[in-house]
Amino acid sequence: MELTNQSHPKSQGRMLDIEKIDLKGMNESEIIEMCRGAGEPTYRGKQVFSWIYGKGETDIGRMSDLPKQFRKSLGSRTRIGRLEAEQIEYGVDGTEKFLWRLGDGASVESVRIPMPRSSGGCRWSLCLSTQVGCAMGCSFCLTAKMGFVRNLGTGEIVEQFLAVRRRLPPGERLHNVVFMGMGEPLDNYDATVAAVRLLTHPRGIGLSPKRLTVSTVGVIPKIKEFVREMPGVGLAVSLHAVDEATRSKIVPLNRKWPMAEILRVCKELPFSERQRITFEYVLLSGVNDSPKDAIKLAGFLQGMRCKVNLLPWNPFSGVSFKRPADGIIEEFRRVLASRRIIVTVRQSKGLDIRAACGQLVDTVKMAERSLTGNKLPIVPFVGNVSC
Repeated sequence: MELTNQSHPKSQGRMLDIEKIDLKGMNESEIIEMCRGAGEPTYRGKQVFSWIYGKGETDIGRMSDLPKQFRKSLGSRTRIGRLEAEQIEYGVDGTEKFLWRLGDGASVESVRIPMPRSSGGCRWSLCLSTQVGCAMGCSFCLTAKMGFVRNLGTGEIVEQFLAVRRRLPPGERLHNVVFMGMGEPLDNYDATVAAVRLLTHPRGIGLSPKRLTVSTVGVIPKIKEFVREMPGVGLAVSLHAVDEATRSKIVPLNRKWPMAEILRVCKELPFSERQRITFEYVLLSGVNDSPKDAIKLAGFLQGMRCKVNLLPWNPFSGVSFKRPADGIIEEFRRVLASRRIIVTVRQSKGLDIRAACGQLVDTVKMAERSLTGNKLPIVPFVGNVSC
């Protein structure tokens, strides 16, 4: 059963051309209300919600604590969207990249990332996508080369998590979720927030908010709104430069919302005492990786409860950027650390399968773009289209 593709989360659960409601993406209140409309008590809706998200069930007929007649009636009117991986690639470091083909033919990628423990074994992080393509246009990011195709619906975002969870061996779980895949999460704000609510709902998937991080390149109005609506969820803000001119060249959104304004807003965010904002900084050789850049960055962040993730650029063809030498990366880190900035260098995972940060892309759409003279066709949502 393919996942219904929605261009906006508010369309989740509407009647489609196949005359069935897709429950995937609906929240508990919506499912309860639907069950009440069918003459069922409130607790039936809670049971259905728990089956879909807590247990990950995709077959209404297997919801064993529901009356048989209700299961039959529910199954005649509704369905539960499901993604199957069209392709899975395995990196030498244990990274797994999933290609999900959506109902309208577009596709997105998710990445399961191993984080080894010092005591042995590993924890798993999952990187989710929120859009097909991206409208932000960052020049160092392969996803940006696609342009923007469409937003993912709430169900399509959450189902990436559920589909990967279904593949886990018994006893294993996904420890952390990062909204750092294809797209700008806060550019698809409603669906992102709805997905976070489903991921953290205690009767649903039940993740702790502190295990989730949402990344943004600096959509200022939505940053404030997100922190207010989603207290406790991690926020990562992509800076990537220490002067407005450089940032405007590599992050076009800076022309609308300058870095100085982003930093001002971040300083005013109402975080708890234990919470820190993360600043992401892609290191580009000869562009933003000098000791002077590090000193300036440290100056901006003095007095803020924050940490810095340094991301040495992950290469792809067709651009002039280069990854800095290891010594340059270490010197940048050392300068920040010497000024009491908490800083880590993110180890790129999945480079051999193009699964590292900034490397996710719909290769079919990229091919279409090259065939149409660099104009990527926009695929509108037209209801439930079979793959």
